[in-house]
Order: sequence, then structure tokens, then C-alpha cells
Amino acid sequence: MLTDKLNQLKTIFAEMERALIAYSGGIDSTLVAKVAYDVLGDRALAVTAVSPSLLPEELEDAKIQAATIGIPHELVNTHEMDNPNYTSNPINRCYFCKSELHDTLKPLALKRGYPYVVDGVNADDLQDYRPGIQAAKERSARSPLAEVGITKLEVRQLSQALGLSWWDKPAQPCLSSRFPYGEEITIEKLQRVGRAEIYLRNLGYHNLRVRSQKDTARIELPPEKIKEFVATTDLDKLVAKLQKLGFIYVTLDLEGYRSGKLNQDILGKDVVNTLS
Repeated sequence: MLTDKLNQLKTIFAEMERALIAYSGGIDSTLVAKVAYDVLGDRALAVTAVSPSLLPEELEDAKIQAATIGIPHELVNTHEMDNPNYTSNPINRCYFCKSELHDTLKPLALKRGYPYVVDGVNADDLQDYRPGIQAAKERSARSPLAEVGITKLEVRQLSQALGLSWWDKPAQPCLSSRFPYGEEITIEKLQRVGRAEIYLRNLGYHNLRVRSQKDTARIELPPEKIKEFVATTDLDKLVAKLQKLGFIYVTLDLEGYRSGKLNQDILGKDVVNTLS
């Protein structure tokens, strides 16, 4: 089954002949970049958008992964932070982020002779509230993983089968996803959240989020890690570190980490993804 899906993925790229990959360095777009390069060689180009919502550490990971794959890799700057429709953080914030991304990548692709811009949207993404998918579709971007029906779990399985050492890398959506809808996003807030998450990763916790609500940092960890975290972490030192970053209050979410948690309010109000 997985072999069939991988072969379908390869066929898609073979038919494209040339493709520009919207490459964030996350596990989805990295798998796309790997398969595209295996099929197309230097006729595939990975491009990473650099903005305040991408941690420097994530950018470095993206560079290392691209170099390991061998795919040509370039950086472009995007300016979603200049758009008040984005920084005001409405429920469709992601639409404006992806609009900026693809409005940057599409002209670049056409100028360089790449007829397709390809992203890392997978089949599971179509079941969540992802307004950015609509923005990409409006700009004719393609999502081969979703087209083939490859799920997030299958992305990891295929990545492992293809020998990618980062197959179990935690999901790392843009830092703007750490804020409740309606709270203004600033560069300072993004940096504060990013530094807090890096600090916790350095303590050995990788699958986590630091949700930010005004002056409060709410730490989300896998439920099975919460007791260990409380028992082994120097909580006074942790609080002091996050307060130094600019938070006033530091809390621990006892429910634990759950992807897309900040979407639960709008999904409960029958907001649906029109692409699912």
C-alpha cells in the first residue's frame, strides 16, 4: 500500500518534469523535496520562506536536511508581518500567510521556468481547519501528498523507509499558531514564544508547545510526560527564564499537548474546511 502511494508520488513528479517545492523543513515538505529530487534531480528546487515566524534553529535544520537530500535550496523573504490582516490574527490568519508565501513563490517559479509550485499538505491536513490551503489552491499550487492520500503517519513511515533520519521530527507549525485568534501578533511576541520553546527542548522535551495569551505562557507537553516534567524540572528556574523572556505568568496545561488545540473553539462553531 505504501509502496503504491510512493510510486504514485514519483509518477506525479515525473509528469511535472520541473517543480519548485515550498520547503519549510518540516517533515511533510521535506519528504516532498526528497521524492522530487529522487525523480527530477536538479530540475527540482526547494525554497524556504524566511520570516519572524520561523525560528533560526528551524531554518538551520531546513538547510541541513536539504543538503543531506542533495536538492538545490534557496531562501526568500516573505513579509506577512507587514499585513494587518495577518498580524491582527483573525481566524483565517493562515490564509494571509499562505497568500504571501505563494504570491512570492509563484512569480519566482515562473521566472525560473518551473511550471509547478508544490507544497507539503498531507491528507490529514484536509480534515482540519486550514484556510491556508485555500490560498494555495487559488494560486494553483499542488499538494502531491494529499493528492495521493498520504496521511501524517504515512509521511513518517515513508520518511523512515527512505532513510531520512528526521522521520520522527515533531511537527513544528509557524510560531503564529501559538496565539489565540484575535490577539495581535508582533515580532517580539513571536521571538518570546520561540525562545521559550527552545529552552524547553533543551531540557529534553521536543513534542511541545508554549501557547501565549497576553502575558501568560501555557506549556503543553504530551500527557504521559507531565508527571516527569513536574518531578524533575527546576520549576523556579523555568519560571525565572520565561519571565526574563517577557512573560509574567507561567502555567502548565494539565490536559497536555494536542495539535490544533486553538482551533477547537471555531471548529465547535461549525467552521469547516471548504477543501475537505
